[in-house]
Amino acid sequence: MRKSSNLVSVILFGVMTLPAFAQAPATPNLDKREANQQRRIDQGVQSGQLTPREAARLEKGQARLQANEAKAKADGVVTPQERERLQREANRNSRAIAHEKHDKQAVRK
Repeated sequence: MRKSSNLVSVILFGVMTLPAFAQAPATPNLDKREANQQRRIDQGVQSGQLTPREAARLEKGQARLQANEAKAKADGVVTPQERERLQREANRNSRAIAHEKHDKQAVRK
């Protein structure tokens, strides 16, 4: 009786924890970078450092990065090569944000 009770407990625990393992793989560093880059774009719009056209182009780059991240997570594993590719894309976006914010174009008021 005791053995079957323990077996049932183990099976229930396994079934209850299964959804936690079935979630998409985490990319916490990339998520932090995306949030930071989004703040930089928003700040540039607020300060007038980014024109609406520049901001739209940068937003499009961020959306492309998010789509590529979702594609990498689709199979349940983000490989080291996929992580590297996503980081390179985030680096490109970051440089583009810095360039556009400091290119002497400003919103006319």
